[in-house]
Parts: sequence; structure tokens; C-alpha cells
Amino acid sequence: MEEISGEITISNEEYVFLKENITHIKNLQNLFLENINGDITYLLKILMLGAILLRGSDIHIEPTEEKTDIRMRLDGMLTSIAEIETQKYPKILSRIKLLSKLKLNVEKEPQDGRFSIKFEDNEIEIRVSSLPSEYGEAIVMRILNPKSLISLEELGLREDLEESFNREIEKPNGMIIVTGPTGSGKTTTLYAFLKKISRPDNKVITIEDPIEYHLDGITQTQVDEKKGYDFASGLRSIVRQDPDTILVGEIRDTETAQIAIQAALTGHLVLSTLHTNDAIGSIARLESLHENITNIAPATNIIIAQRLIRKVCPKCTTFENITKEELEFFRKELPFVEIKDTFKLPKIHGCDFCNNTGYKGRVGIFEALILDAEMKNFLLSSSSHIGLREKAIEKGMTTIKQDGLIKILKKETTLEEVKRVAG
Repeated sequence: MEEISGEITISNEEYVFLKENITHIKNLQNLFLENINGDITYLLKILMLGAILLRGSDIHIEPTEEKTDIRMRLDGMLTSIAEIETQKYPKILSRIKLLSKLKLNVEKEPQDGRFSIKFEDNEIEIRVSSLPSEYGEAIVMRILNPKSLISLEELGLREDLEESFNREIEKPNGMIIVTGPTGSGKTTTLYAFLKKISRPDNKVITIEDPIEYHLDGITQTQVDEKKGYDFASGLRSIVRQDPDTILVGEIRDTETAQIAIQAALTGHLVLSTLHTNDAIGSIARLESLHENITNIAPATNIIIAQRLIRKVCPKCTTFENITKEELEFFRKELPFVEIKDTFKLPKIHGCDFCNNTGYKGRVGIFEALILDAEMKNFLLSSSSHIGLREKAIEKGMTTIKQDGLIKILKKETTLEEVKRVAG
């Protein structure tokens, strides 16, 4: 009997072989197709370890009428691994469902599960989502690699932003909100904050859905709606545990928003996320959850909006003189930065090191709305979100787009990439 649910264990021999033979996306594509008719367990080992070695974040398996697409998200962009015959997909699907403890005979409803991969001294969790589609179940496997957790200093912050963030997370109470779409790095930023403030004299409790990464020295709890433990009820229980800092995975409803804000007003530092486009939009989002501005303003310390952009490849990027039009554009968008007409912009090409994309790795771009006394008073006296944005920029707030353009001046990314992500 072989244990077939819960984990994949990769032997040392398999790990050494796969590590030596998967150094590029093409290697993974070829190795996967070479083994498509072989052992399903080994095929999954190739797919999962290959994605980990290439620093992929997700694997997407999507059946269509004539074939099944297998793709990986690499530096935020979906890249094809293989197209397989649809009749070969059921075996792969069954194996993934067994591993992640999903019901095998359920095809018409979404399911969520997880399993882990063990190799060398590593254990990496994989979060699995199954979704019924027209031609079968679509699977997305999210790779929760602890090595993707970074410190506050590694987020790619400008010096002034890093000072602001450090100052805000040391405050004893108030709310820090991180906002942005799915996959914009919000969780990474929040965990960087937790790593910074985790110490013996600071009791930290989290409520997450689900727990993505495990951190030493803090108490982490997970939402279980089937048992009635949602964000609101969990947060209410957490407050009774006398914490200093609370992390709420996401503010989704009116009750959670109200309890989080009350906790921030009564001596707790509250960290949370919202799904909005920019920092200013978070105020409107909280108001749409029926929270009063008279509570939002005094409770909120800082709202951070962020995106992730790809960094240029250090091996194949070249630099070309800035054109007159580009110079005018940068000077118009960044009036507070001196830009010489001899400046050189990075230009991408593509090589084996970056999988022929021209980009390798990602970095955050941020805007931070700091609600100091002046901004809180402005919020309480004005209902205009446009006016709030103008006031914040007047006080020195750099927008997401401007932060992206500054990253170009630092030769970290390209104008095309900033336009793609920030508009």
C-alpha cells in the first residue's frame, strides 16, 4: 500500500536529476512531454518541481473541446508548458484530487484543497482550486513557497517609503490597509510587516483564508465558514485574546469592517487588505461597507496600494539613449525629478537566463496615503475623493505610475512594463 494523499515526496536522486535538467522553460516543456505516457506520479513531480525551480507562482490546467492546456505563471505572466490530448487529462486530474483530498465523484461544484511537496530539507504547500467548466474541471495550483517571503527591506521600496512604513508599523494602534488586485503582492507586504514587528513583547494574532505561510512567534488562525468561524466572528474572538497586533486577511463585509475599525480605535494595531484600484479608493470602499467617515478617518494610519512589475534581465538588457519624446514624457510625469537628456533607458532582448522574455523577477510599485492629523481633518471636512487625492499629491504622495517611472530611471524595468501594469 502506498500513501497517495496529502504529499508528494521527491527522492534525492529524482531531485538531483530534475534540478540539473530543468534550468529553462524549454527543458520543462520537453521533459513533461517526454513523460506524458509514463507514470502519473512522476509526471506531476516534473510539473511541480519544475515550476518551483523556475520560480513559478501558479500552475493552470484548463480542458477545452479538443485539448487540455497546461500553463505556468512566471513573473506574473502565463507561459505554456504543454498542450495534451483531452483523454489524457482525467488521470492527471484524479491524481491531483487524491493528493489534495478533493471528492473524486464531484464534478459540478467548486472545490478547494491542498497538498505538500517534500524534497531535500524543503516542504512546500500547494493550494488547489477546482472549478467546473464546459469541458471538464479546471485546476489551478498555487505554489506557497516560503522562500518568496521577504523582509521589509527587500520589497523594493524607495527610501522615503521604507521610512514611512517602518514608522507606521511601530505605532501601538490604528489601521494599516494594503490594497490591490489578486496577485499584486499584498500578502507578501503584510508578512514583511509581521516579520518586522514579531518579537516577545508584541502579541500578534492573525485570521486568514487560508493560512498561506507559517511564521514563528505569532498565533495564526484560519477561517472555517462551515463551522461558523468567519472573519467577523474570528475577529471578535481575537480581540478577547488581548493581542497587540491583529492581521485580518481581508475586509469583505460590513461586520468585519466595523470590528476592525473599532479594534484600531481601542488600542490595537490592525493590518488588513482590501480589493480596490488605488489608495484613495479604499476610503470609498469602507464607506460602501456602511462605515462612517467619522470612524474611518481617526482609525486609519496609512493606506498602501501596490502592483508587481517585472524587472529587466541582468544578462541581456541593453541601454539606449532616451528620445526627445520620452524625455518630455518623463519630465511631465515626474516634475520633482531631474532627468538629463543623456539618460539611457533599458531595452529588453531575451536569453536563456530569462526564458527569452527579457525580464527576470519582480518588484513592487507603491503609493502610500498617509493619514496624518492634517489629512484626517481634511477627510472629516470634505467628502470629495478627488479633492483628497489632490491634497495627498500636494503633500508629497507619489502615485503607483510615478513609482513605476522612478523604477525605470533606476534601470530596473521598462516603460512598456509600467504601462502594462499601471496604465
